[in-house]
Amino acid sequence: MAIRDILILPEKKLRLVSEPIKAFDKPLRTLVDDMFETMYEAPGIGLAAIQIGEPVRVITIDVAGKDDPKAPQVFINPEIVWSSEEHSAYEEGCLSIPEYYEEVERPAKVRVKYLDADGNAQEIEAEGLLATCLQHEIDHLNGVLFIDHISKLKRDRVIKKFTKAAKHGVSPALAKDKEPSHHIG
Repeated sequence: MAIRDILILPEKKLRLVSEPIKAFDKPLRTLVDDMFETMYEAPGIGLAAIQIGEPVRVITIDVAGKDDPKAPQVFINPEIVWSSEEHSAYEEGCLSIPEYYEEVERPAKVRVKYLDADGNAQEIEAEGLLATCLQHEIDHLNGVLFIDHISKLKRDRVIKKFTKAAKHGVSPALAKDKEPSHHIG
């Protein structure tokens, strides 16, 4: 297992649409292990493979509370097959947009069809933080960032801030927030 570098806005790879996984082999298991290690170290509660430069449809999630035992979940080729008409708002953050948080409204419940690490078909119905996290991470697989769900003015402002910071080789973040519940993925 290895901790990988997380791509940061304005990295163009974050806008790629990820390819489906076809082989359930040792390189996939290594990728999943690396993703969990990277996600926990960051710290975050979700990570999409594209965030570490791998344009494949794999996400890792662990929404267990900080005082609870770890509850790692992996979703391969996930697809939202149903979402509720009811919406909920959650203050989201992203490991690829560090230290930036905005309230995002999404469907309150979703049903996701996916493959587990062994290639077995699975389906999960989720609500609350897990539903938000699944939607956030599946967006990543489609080249969508959580800032795409906020106003154009706010989105343009954050993109400008991160682009300027990247040009000057400095972090746009003023301080490292070690609370993983803020960093979805």
